[in-house]
Amino acid sequence: MPSGTLLYAQSGGVTAVINATASAVIQAARARRVKVLAGRNGILGALREELIDTSKESITTIRGLAHTPGGAFGSCRVKLKSLDEDRAKYERLLEVFQAHDVRWFLYNGGNDSADTALKVSRLAKEFGYPLTCVGVPKTVDNDLAVTDCCPGFGSAAKYTAVSVREAALDVAAMADTSTRVFVYEAMGRHAGWLAAAAGLAGNGPDEAPHLILFPEREFDEADFFARVKATVERVGWCVVVASEGIRTADGTFVADAGGSKDSFGHTQLGGVASHLAGRVKDALGYKVHWALPDYLQRSARHLASATDLAQATAVGEKAVEYALAGMNSVMPVIVRTSDSPYRWKIEPAPLSKIANREKKIPAGFIRRDGYGITDKARAYLQPLIAGEAPPPYGKDGLPKYVSLKNETVAPKLEPWEG
Repeated sequence: MPSGTLLYAQSGGVTAVINATASAVIQAARARRVKVLAGRNGILGALREELIDTSKESITTIRGLAHTPGGAFGSCRVKLKSLDEDRAKYERLLEVFQAHDVRWFLYNGGNDSADTALKVSRLAKEFGYPLTCVGVPKTVDNDLAVTDCCPGFGSAAKYTAVSVREAALDVAAMADTSTRVFVYEAMGRHAGWLAAAAGLAGNGPDEAPHLILFPEREFDEADFFARVKATVERVGWCVVVASEGIRTADGTFVADAGGSKDSFGHTQLGGVASHLAGRVKDALGYKVHWALPDYLQRSARHLASATDLAQATAVGEKAVEYALAGMNSVMPVIVRTSDSPYRWKIEPAPLSKIANREKKIPAGFIRRDGYGITDKARAYLQPLIAGEAPPPYGKDGLPKYVSLKNETVAPKLEPWEG
């Protein structure tokens, strides 16, 4: 039995399958008789010494996490700055780790979380504290470098493609006397992977979505209006999918919400769908409806992709394996070995090659006119939404999700005043 405690924490926006990763981490550690603590609300739990004792949960409950959405232990949007700027916080983390004999730290998140795990590992090395840090991939934005795809994306992509296809049938049915243009907003600040996934809903110029707006392409309003008009005149209606992060030629976000920032320091974006809908109505006179799925697209566990669930589980299991093997400052990443049939494996990658880097859509995935996806993109995206992994349902017709006790261990240090 290895000596020491493993600390697991969730960070950033949650996904439909991040708890499946948590479930895999806890089960893999239990199989090796390693105690697992979880940070309440991500890295804040470690700073505040609010550490959840997962041994208080039954194996049935832990297994049930695999089909429960949200973040079971709570997440947060807190970005630690450089070691020099936030040194007191990093030193506090080490104090908490030492107090609870934490020898392995698994941080489940995106770019910023990978950066945090990397910095913590460097500080531990500086202080001579034996700590192995492993980043665990997660993000619906699919923008992590190195990994072929990100756990959480496949399910959100499936939700997006299904929602756009279903909404398109609704619009088509009513277009003669009602809505002519429908605008669907997808998450994606700098990378338009979810918007691209909407392209799976149809194929060909007359099938929805007719127009996709990517952050990777500058938004030209006049050209956009012309294409909407041409589509309505040709098809009778038009479905538009827009990434929240589309920008004009001067780099301004189309949906900049007054220039405010979120807690990660990112510009807070408003509703690009409502903005575009209003502009189309004013310019072209069509009746327009719009939808902002927001949290729905990342929490829809009932529509999870079987591929995504399998990958979320696999990275959790490998994270424990890498940690206990002393593989410091790495992340288990997904490596695609074949498109058809789709095959993949998990390999370790250095956090230094992932932290603070963004993977945008390759030019070859976006149609030459800039408003749709190519066959290359389809070949990449299709396997990620494949298969169904529905949660169990109760007699009330609702999914049977689990709730945790989330009992914390007794603190050993003075309260944190950060």
